[in-house]
Amino acid sequence: MHSTAIDRRLFLAMAASAGLSTAAAWGVEGPEAPSYLAARKAAGRFEVAVVDGRGRDVLVVPLGDRGHSFAVRPDGSGAVAFARQPGRFAVAFDLTGRTPLQAVAAAQDRHFFGHGTFADRGRLLVATENDYVGGRGVLGLYDPADGLRRIGEFDSGGLDPHEVVLLPDGRTLCIANGGLLLHPDYGKLPLNLDEMAPALAYVDAATGDLLELARLDPALHKLAFHHLAVDAAGHVWVGGQYHGSDADRPPLVGRHRRGHAIEMFAGPPDVLRRLRNYIGSVAVDASGTIVATSSPRGGIVAYWDAATGDCLGTTEIADGCGVAPARRPGGFLVSSGDGRLIEAGADGAADSILSASQTLSWDNHLRRVAAG
Repeated sequence: MHSTAIDRRLFLAMAASAGLSTAAAWGVEGPEAPSYLAARKAAGRFEVAVVDGRGRDVLVVPLGDRGHSFAVRPDGSGAVAFARQPGRFAVAFDLTGRTPLQAVAAAQDRHFFGHGTFADRGRLLVATENDYVGGRGVLGLYDPADGLRRIGEFDSGGLDPHEVVLLPDGRTLCIANGGLLLHPDYGKLPLNLDEMAPALAYVDAATGDLLELARLDPALHKLAFHHLAVDAAGHVWVGGQYHGSDADRPPLVGRHRRGHAIEMFAGPPDVLRRLRNYIGSVAVDASGTIVATSSPRGGIVAYWDAATGDCLGTTEIADGCGVAPARRPGGFLVSSGDGRLIEAGADGAADSILSASQTLSWDNHLRRVAAG
């Protein structure tokens, strides 16, 4: 059970740790512009690392518990790190490490799903959350100009909202609703497998209006949508996590174009088998034409042509989950739970190890931020 007292102690411990570490976190001489964000565990401590394009630490932000992913300010000046589901805290920080960290606690009867995004040109923070008492998914709304005060919420369009992205129009949110009924008393145990209803929901960030809801064929109702990326054409790519039989081989990667049905891509049978019914992260390369989908369970990253849906190849990396666009088109940075950070891609260039450490364990996601 999650008592209020325990949650408050955890939150205050996290906030105190973060506040004490801000000034000392800047750890390189001649600081360089940060390029990537990742949560990790280092020598038993949970933290966020800001690393440059060569995998070197620029800033380290301590966390009171395990982190997951981030909302990055549109100008690249700062970010918010979210606790891993069913986490109850978030931490806002600037990417120079020169201003105090800001800790945010989840609202009563809510927990974070680990993802968020900024909308309205950075004037609104949107976080995916679980109303576990009401049994519904919501988008928590926070005001960055008022200390990230929670100012309301929208319906997410389904259960289990995980990743949310802002579309190129600057106003429409797309939410990956996994369709799972979850309660923190039961951890990640789904309570509604037979009635799962995954969906992509398009929501107006200004009004909360549900603009479009895209669902899968009922035969794929156990394929939980969790992670998203937007390609150069503005189409949404989604990665699924299958909650049916291990013997099944459903397609896991999909593309959605507004007003159309979701297209699912299976790829070659060997690639589909090696993905092991689980996509852990989705990213689009710097050109917006190649999509990377990682499977930490299968130890591979698969690459897809954003125009055709063809599988372009794979990279093998044990426990590899975090993916983010590298500077070169077709290239990606990939992080692993065994401490490696590599540059890889489907363009035929040789994979290169940027860093490796036996004392580090990178968590699920990498996010690239604007330089400067």
